[in-house]
Amino acid sequence: MASRRVKIAPSILAADFSRLGEVVRETEAAGADYIHVDVMDGRFVPNLTIGPPVVAAIRSHTSLPLDVHVMTVEPERLVGDLVRAGGDIITVHWEAAAHLRRTVHLIKELGARAGVAINPATPAAMLVKALPDLDRVICLTVNPGYAGQSLIPSVLPKVRQLRSLIDHGGCAAELEVDGGLRVDNAASLVQHGGDVLVAGAAAYAEGKSVAERIAALRAAIDGASVA
Repeated sequence: MASRRVKIAPSILAADFSRLGEVVRETEAAGADYIHVDVMDGRFVPNLTIGPPVVAAIRSHTSLPLDVHVMTVEPERLVGDLVRAGGDIITVHWEAAAHLRRTVHLIKELGARAGVAINPATPAAMLVKALPDLDRVICLTVNPGYAGQSLIPSVLPKVRQLRSLIDHGGCAAELEVDGGLRVDNAASLVQHGGDVLVAGAAAYAEGKSVAERIAALRAAIDGASVA
């Protein structure tokens, strides 16, 4: 596998929503590669977050690609509105999409990149048939629903397995690792095969600026051995 540039996708869910536009602009200025947007319905996961109107508001404050992670039942009902709101990458869950291939193709027909996410307990092999159609795979390293959780170490071998499936299957999808990122585990996530690291508290916790936190993550990533 050729060397790759690992990207950082700060999860806006962990930011201060009272100054959302300002934080989005700060995040872009700090050198983020994506803005990660978690859409949750309170049904597929216990938390209830945001929908297309907030995605549109975020879009108005940044030129970065919006990496929209849809954690809802019947995700196909939302993807059109999310693309029209400015979502560039729309990722739905394998566990939630009753007609996964149809939903992936709908996202692409609407002009966005399509991804599929899997929960910690879902085997990597469940994505084999879908991989040729995908632009993004998200491996959840926490149980979805809330920010600030600790990474589940037993999921790391699955990250490596997904890396192998993508590379040996001739798939161009980016492998995104989502959940529990810290400066002290960022290198490990890269070494296991992550192309994109989602940063929640690692980007937005109090005490340091977004720029300082992203710079620390970059330093950790640059120090990792990437195949």
